[in-house]
Amino acid sequence: MEETKESLAFKGVAERLTLGITRILENMPGVVDVRFAEREPAEKRSLLSWEQKNACILPEDLRDFYLTTDGFTLTWSVKLDNECVPLGCMMINSVARLCPLLQPLSLFSLPNAPSLADLDWEESNTESGTGHAPAAPHFDSRSRFFELDSCGGNGKVCLVYKNCTPGVVAQQSEVWFLDRSLCWHFMTTTFTSYYRLMITHLGLPEWQYAFTPYGPSPQAKQWASLYQPLIFSNELCSADPAGDSSLNKLDPTRAFKGKAKVPVPKKKQSTQCSLGSTAKTHGNTGKNTGPKR
Repeated sequence: MEETKESLAFKGVAERLTLGITRILENMPGVVDVRFAEREPAEKRSLLSWEQKNACILPEDLRDFYLTTDGFTLTWSVKLDNECVPLGCMMINSVARLCPLLQPLSLFSLPNAPSLADLDWEESNTESGTGHAPAAPHFDSRSRFFELDSCGGNGKVCLVYKNCTPGVVAQQSEVWFLDRSLCWHFMTTTFTSYYRLMITHLGLPEWQYAFTPYGPSPQAKQWASLYQPLIFSNELCSADPAGDSSLNKLDPTRAFKGKAKVPVPKKKQSTQCSLGSTAKTHGNTGKNTGPKR
């Protein structure tokens, strides 16, 4: 009985954590093997240790998340040709894996070795932000960023602290996406907003690239149009007001409509015959008018 109560209690917690997305995925066509990893809550001392070590204060919503579960992993696959192909992955690193991207320089590193700090350059648009977009983080000591999700090698979602001062504890944080070209893209101001975005996008491949100017790859767009048609169409409209899309637009009523056969005009035999007789008469005339011997 106690085990049954514990399992029911965990199911209730898992249902609240996933916002009911597991049931939605299980009812989608072709979706199989929906897995949610069970994790114990993080200890308060581990959170305090992380804050002291990194000189950063965890946002309240992220702290409450870790006190509920030490990380988050939900994966699902699709069935293609009787084979299960992994597709969706929603992940939040545990406290132990919430590591800084910039590691301290080693004593054995070369003095003039290139680093990520060399990518920073002074420009007016990067310092103040373009329009309503916030200023991008820096790769030097002015910013501190920690990996929330590795995105399957397609980039990194990071918890970013900007305008940092050495020796001073940072408090204000945002969520940014670092693509494979090492360009920053703003996502949300709070962890809760990012968490809802992750659930809404079903953890589809490259969904974070919807917040970039160039968007996800064509293959990722096809998956999104199949399992996320409503949100995907809205993102296309916001990204391209003209409505032009890189996807192939196929209208079955036009593509498979039979073409009307155009009648081929028949050649007039009388014209050909008259031309042939005229040529013969000219030939005979030429023979008769030849020189006589």
